[in-house]
Amino acid sequence: MNYEIYTTRFGAVAIAADTRGVVALAFHSDARPVCAGSHWDRRSSALTDSAAGQLEEYFTGKRREFDLPLCPRGTDFQCRVWEALQRIPYGETRSYRQQAEAMGNPKSVRAVARANGANPIAIVIPCHRVIGADGSLTGYAGGLDIKARLLALEGARFVQQEHSL
Repeated sequence: MNYEIYTTRFGAVAIAADTRGVVALAFHSDARPVCAGSHWDRRSSALTDSAAGQLEEYFTGKRREFDLPLCPRGTDFQCRVWEALQRIPYGETRSYRQQAEAMGNPKSVRAVARANGANPIAIVIPCHRVIGADGSLTGYAGGLDIKARLLALEGARFVQQEHSL
């Protein structure tokens, strides 16, 4: 496993990958930063560099979809939630209830919210596109200010809170 920390317009991001794909992408100031273990090497790779390049294209408005092999690690349920997140189009938002309904289990709203919060690959798996039913911003590991900036970048509608942007 290798990782590197990249400087972006949205702050430092850590990107980790193994031979199968990107396993983590987190804001370096993230509440859940990429934690390197003894089996992790801090060095870039073609895959982490490609992810960083695509991320920069996204931040400048030149990219709306990512073309990266992803290998998030989680439970079967979490992986299904993360797959559903990837079906939310650029510039659109969903509530946790809408996401649970789209997955065919409308009573799993809280479990969906917890799985979104455990998303290991920020932005590429777009948990930032999930907001409160009233349009307000809800938790985001990178912080609500970054969530607001990401949604504004995409032109998505949301209720602007005082502390955002």
